[in-house]
Amino acid sequence: MSSVPLGPDVATVLEETLRAQWGRLLALLAVRFRRLDLAEDALADAFEAAARTWPAEGVPANPPAWLFTAARRRILDRLRVESVAARKERLLVVDAALASAPVMADPGGLIADERLRLVFLCAHPVLAPENAAALTLRLVLGIPTADVAALFHVPEATMAARLTRAKRRVADAGVPFVVPEAPARAERLDTVAEVAYLTFTAGYAPATGEAAIRRELADAAVRLVRTLRELMPGEPVVETLLALVLLQHSRRDARTDAAGTLVLLPDQDRSRWHRAEIEEALAILTPLVTTEVSGPAQSYLLQGLIAAEHAIAPSAPATRWGVIAAHYAELEQLMGSPVVRLNHAVAVAEARGPADGLALLEGLEDRLPRSHRLPAVRGELLSRLGDVVGARAEFDLAIERCANTAEVALLRERRARPTD
Repeated sequence: MSSVPLGPDVATVLEETLRAQWGRLLALLAVRFRRLDLAEDALADAFEAAARTWPAEGVPANPPAWLFTAARRRILDRLRVESVAARKERLLVVDAALASAPVMADPGGLIADERLRLVFLCAHPVLAPENAAALTLRLVLGIPTADVAALFHVPEATMAARLTRAKRRVADAGVPFVVPEAPARAERLDTVAEVAYLTFTAGYAPATGEAAIRRELADAAVRLVRTLRELMPGEPVVETLLALVLLQHSRRDARTDAAGTLVLLPDQDRSRWHRAEIEEALAILTPLVTTEVSGPAQSYLLQGLIAAEHAIAPSAPATRWGVIAAHYAELEQLMGSPVVRLNHAVAVAEARGPADGLALLEGLEDRLPRSHRLPAVRGELLSRLGDVVGARAEFDLAIERCANTAEVALLRERRARPTD
């Protein structure tokens, strides 16, 4: 296989390929060999082999193809060893069977993206929805375990153990590597939608690393929701989720400045928002407002209405914070989530003042013990009340808890000017 000239960009190519291609390569290997454990181990080995050999030999002209071939060889070697140990089949028979194995049974050709196929597989009812979502984020989308843990507000070690148990459960249950028929797809839809939104969240709020945003993750999430809509048109959970992610994604170009520094919503240049996506989202939301929806669709609808308020406000001061606070109150009653309470407090502070916002934060520390956003919000509200010492202490705690370089820089800047 031909290679590009050797250069200092090997690590960059590997990182970009990992982020962009991990899920697709894993899905291809998993559906080909029907062994999720082998696929994951072999692909990890292939990336390690690339890190060892590419600096000396040069980056292949087609890095994903190189990685797929390397992983496939490792799987075949492992299966040969297992076959010999089990004395079930002669090696030539095993090789012939593997070589002829279909990529995947796909009734009607409806699911064209390999990652979406694997998402539906990980959403099998043998797993609890939360574990299915975590497994999909880690395996299919390659989100680091630390970031998955942050999304679920648990320690990294806890999430690592949870992922291990989930993979073992899938293997022990003998979950078939086939696309579910329409009724089963409908049963798994809520889980798949949750995965898509968590992926979107991971893109715009990465818990670790240096990047302010991971746009490729957000892009992948939007594509996933659009694909779901094509596959299952008219489903309220998909319609509401698409409107929500489009509204939030429409601000992508304004979320950072030319230097890559985070720009908070009130300071964003609204002329850089993608108006076509906003209009598309509003067109989806308008008929749903008068339609009775339930479950996750109701949650996405309320969040979409909140995002719509920001989208239609001509300026930050013109934002209807009272309406947003009311939507958050309804969302909190529906979900009982401490994260929703945190956002509700921010909206109340904007609508009625920082003291009322602080009151809503009472008791959240026990429910969000690792969150850096909770002390960051407290610091902001205390600064508005003129409590310089208290604000600095909260910003210090937020900085201590935050593992994302871009957010830490923003927190340090805010700490340096604790009063407005």
